[in-house]
Amino acid sequence: MLKLRVVTALMLLAVLLPVLFQPSPSPFIGLALVFLSAGVWEWGRMNGYPSRTSVLAGIAFGGVLLVGWLQWGLLGSFPVWAAAAVLWCLVVPLLLNKGVGAWGAVPQSVRMMTGVLVLATAWLALAEARSTGINYLLSVMALVWTADVAAYFGGKAFGKRKLAPTISPGKSWEGALSGWVAVLLLAAIWIWIDAHVVTDSHSIYSSIYERHPMLSWVVFSVLAALSVMGDLVESLVKRSAGVKDSSNLLPGHGGVLDRIDALLPVLPVAAFFSGI
Repeated sequence: MLKLRVVTALMLLAVLLPVLFQPSPSPFIGLALVFLSAGVWEWGRMNGYPSRTSVLAGIAFGGVLLVGWLQWGLLGSFPVWAAAAVLWCLVVPLLLNKGVGAWGAVPQSVRMMTGVLVLATAWLALAEARSTGINYLLSVMALVWTADVAAYFGGKAFGKRKLAPTISPGKSWEGALSGWVAVLLLAAIWIWIDAHVVTDSHSIYSSIYERHPMLSWVVFSVLAALSVMGDLVESLVKRSAGVKDSSNLLPGHGGVLDRIDALLPVLPVAAFFSGI
């Protein structure tokens, strides 16, 4: 399994890195749209739609956003980010508190449309992040990676109290706190780097720090918490569907949603606070 995971990861890097560092952001934005369209297919299957219907939903998702992008450009804006912030910071905690059973009680069409809107907003935020600059985009991704890795090792070393035992039994409060501390350290380091190294753009940390110097550390803490929340939401949906992974598209890693779940809330809420 480890060998398969490594091979898949290397293949993904071989595709993503050359596209990421293209002078134009368009190749990366287009590739991201393909991945998120696959995420719509996975979402449909996990919410009870037949595979054929889910495939058509993924194709329609990609087609509509592609046409919109070509016709009108990227449509991410403050109202879009604000709506996403309300959803993730106010509505989703209530859903998680109600547990797995509450998700199945939501009408199927509402569940599907919610997922489509979340993925569309995440793609817009991802596109805006790449258009802002590679340093900005990587700093947002690094926040999620750092929170995840630190939470894993912190949970292994110190985990005693379960964070959400009925949704994701492996997560602990100690792991989540480890991820939070790691994100704050990462933010401090990246702010220093931005001040001393010439890059193509400010990081998310410097962008927020300059706009909200007194509240920036609270915002970084919120983003760290949201990365955990994104993971928990996907775990809740998978438990409701009775599946281990969102799909087998990425051998050894599961599906697209398994890889990007923590990014889904962080990308638009980061855009909201940084003002991109």
